[in-house]
Amino acid sequence: MLLGFVRALRAAGVEASTERLHAFLRAVAALRPGVRADVFWAGRATLCGGHDDLERYERVFAAYFGSAGERAPRPARAAAPSRLRLVARKAPVVAGMPGDGEPQGPPAAVLAGSAEVLRHRDVATLDAAERAQLRCLLAAFALEGQARRSARRRPARRGEVDPRRTVRELLRRGGEPARLRRHARVERPRRVVLLVDVSGSMAPYADALLRFAHAAVRAGRTEAFTIGTRLTRVTRELSHRDPDVAMAAVAAAVPDWRGGTRLGELVREFLNRWGQRGMARGAIVVLLSDGWERGDPELLGRQMRRLHALAHQVIWANPRKARPGYAPLAAGMAAALPSVDAFVEGHSLAALERLAAVVRGADAGAERVTGAGRAAGPDPVRGAERA
Repeated sequence: MLLGFVRALRAAGVEASTERLHAFLRAVAALRPGVRADVFWAGRATLCGGHDDLERYERVFAAYFGSAGERAPRPARAAAPSRLRLVARKAPVVAGMPGDGEPQGPPAAVLAGSAEVLRHRDVATLDAAERAQLRCLLAAFALEGQARRSARRRPARRGEVDPRRTVRELLRRGGEPARLRRHARVERPRRVVLLVDVSGSMAPYADALLRFAHAAVRAGRTEAFTIGTRLTRVTRELSHRDPDVAMAAVAAAVPDWRGGTRLGELVREFLNRWGQRGMARGAIVVLLSDGWERGDPELLGRQMRRLHALAHQVIWANPRKARPGYAPLAAGMAAALPSVDAFVEGHSLAALERLAAVVRGADAGAERVTGAGRAAGPDPVRGAERA
């Protein structure tokens, strides 16, 4: 349960390293694992590395363990248990911060066990209550592209000698010898572009994928579009802080909900209007679609080759990929696959977490595709060749 909580933190953008994880487990063991407040403060003290992590930590903790007032009653005592067993049930909600007036019982893992199961559930099979819980977990997501070295430089202790700052220091000292000033290139995350399919075949997944896009837009340099029968840029609508307000704005802006799919024409429109002018150059482009195409598959294949030549990386997330016996036999998917760098699943929260890891370059084992859509292992030369 605690490991699943740390995985959710990592998906939200908290740099919870292995060392921090071990410190968290040691802190929980040293305190009282049966008290919600102890679990909260142990994680806050060990898993957060900066001020920006605090808000994300509190949001993930509330989504994973339930609201602040939820707690579980004390279980019946067992004679010399060999390992700690956490049992939790819902209790009346009491306002207050974590730990206010809590009994000395097991941690208030009201939603923790179900949240861990929910991570691997297909979004299309969830009921209303599970979808509400999923929305809380998606709100804590963070999507960041792979780091790239920019042309700008900053002062650093190591790196190349900065001649201007070194000469200025010599002049300030009247020509006396001074320490060499150095600088290094600034690393910035690459732009991420999300193309979310909102056609009829993607209706069970559209809400979850758009909430994933909302968290990505709020987190950093991410552009979002919806594709169906039309191409609609929804970055501005998704920039609202409240996810529900953002979803309402997207619903009003997108005219082609649950319609057909014209992937080839819309990818061409994206490239002509935005991608060729710079949005896709050196960016990580993610298509979230099942690959059903009503138009000409050859057109989609040509446009995907154009996109592949412009972008740093092209990732395709297909919710149907997780189904038993799935094969990319749909005409659109088969035509696009040779121009895709990574082909991943997109049906569950765990699949979206892995997609986020692939986008930021942390998942080197992502399925690659080469040739006519055959699966291949990671390509170590790919990143070096692409500028």
